Amino acid sequence: MRRTWLNARVDPREGLAEVRTLFAEELRLLDGVDEDAESWERAYEAVRNTVTLRYPDGQEVPEFLLHIDGNEAWWRWSDEPFSEEQ
Repeated sequence: MRRTWLNARVDPREGLAEVRTLFAEELRLLDGVDEDAESWERAYEAVRNTVTLRYPDGQEVPEFLLHIDGNEAWWRWSDEPFSEEQ
């Protein structure tokens, strides 16, 4: 299945300031993911344990990758949970 990255401008809302450090750490580690995937996975797990992505109808998206850097965001999602093989 081909997944397309979507991009958007971030309009800060209540609560975003509290999670910005999680996204900053995730992006910092993403730059070196080829050398240390485990550290990036832990950082992204912290993001996933803190935020949710929802469809326009309000239902939670089963799986997603979301990055936020300043006022830019990019993400992709899957309608099915990722398997360990993906």
